[in-house]
Amino acid sequence: MKEFRKQFPVLTHSIYANTATSGLMSRGLQEWRQEHDLDFLTGGSTMKMESSGLIPQTRQTIGNFFGCSEERVALVQNFTLGINILLEGLDKTSKVLLLENDYPSLNWPFEKRGFPITYVPIDVDLEQHIWEKVETENPEVLALSLVQWLNGIKVDMDFLKKLKDSFPGLLIIADGTQFCGAFDIDFEESAIDVLGASGYKWLLAGYGNGFMLFDEKIQRRLKLNTIGFNSAGINTEAKDTFRFAKHFEPGHLDTLNFGSLNCSIKLLANIGIQNIEAHNKTLKDKAQRELTALGLLNDAIVRRKEHSTIFNINGNEEVYRHLEANKVICSQRGGGIRLSFHYYNSENDIDTIVASLKSGM
Repeated sequence: MKEFRKQFPVLTHSIYANTATSGLMSRGLQEWRQEHDLDFLTGGSTMKMESSGLIPQTRQTIGNFFGCSEERVALVQNFTLGINILLEGLDKTSKVLLLENDYPSLNWPFEKRGFPITYVPIDVDLEQHIWEKVETENPEVLALSLVQWLNGIKVDMDFLKKLKDSFPGLLIIADGTQFCGAFDIDFEESAIDVLGASGYKWLLAGYGNGFMLFDEKIQRRLKLNTIGFNSAGINTEAKDTFRFAKHFEPGHLDTLNFGSLNCSIKLLANIGIQNIEAHNKTLKDKAQRELTALGLLNDAIVRRKEHSTIFNINGNEEVYRHLEANKVICSQRGGGIRLSFHYYNSENDIDTIVASLKSGM
């Protein structure tokens, strides 16, 4: 992956261990955006009309990358908007299973609407907890992040398949914002009914873009009223005939933001998501081994088989400032320090961080 590091100027002056907060912008994306806006500057509405094909092209790119028919891809400004639109169509008596302390933009929309909710703790036995609650509480919906934002715990995708096989009526809604772009997934082959993600983290697409993917049977379980002229493709005759995914696109879609998503996913596809996942696994294994040796990881993280490249280490304000002074960009989250690594990181980055932690402890 070394040859791709030159796409990210931040890496020339810092160790970037903060993709879980915001992914980096590549030179390729910056150049595309600059050209797009120059065309808009000189062409105005003419340019917008000529670039209208970029929106369906983005749906196709997303569909190809994640294994979903483009007809069941919706473009949304972020996951938060997407999940709120979705829940307006879900029967409010539906019993829901959530994870304790999951990302607020996933849990809050359920809680605010008053759904009957049961929770499971996020620990080393996460999957066992989910299975037991599904078996005993019989929820109709399971909603969870595929990777946890605070500590990087990653749900076992094979477990979700087994769960779906045993409880086929369970509606599985997944937030992939901390997953998509770092790990491979074939939506059609997964157990997930709805997968949504914002593009500004691991997809490296900047802000103001995201997507929702839907299983073909989902529209039978949801009754959505969200609508606008764009839902009908700016066709007054299509008010009552547009496809389900267009409920999530009621208004104009920005070619800059969604074109950025298209551009960034094409870059990931060019590298190969399997190659990215393999590289990230190498980073994960090394970081987990080194941070465990320093005694900085929670026992649940050490003992789990499935994990991402996000780690929350034990460290106070002084340790955080020490890392910052050593040009390590990271975040304070959940009472600790969150480090997160993507394909533009190297094993040398981890070595440097470990050395810095040793000198600051």
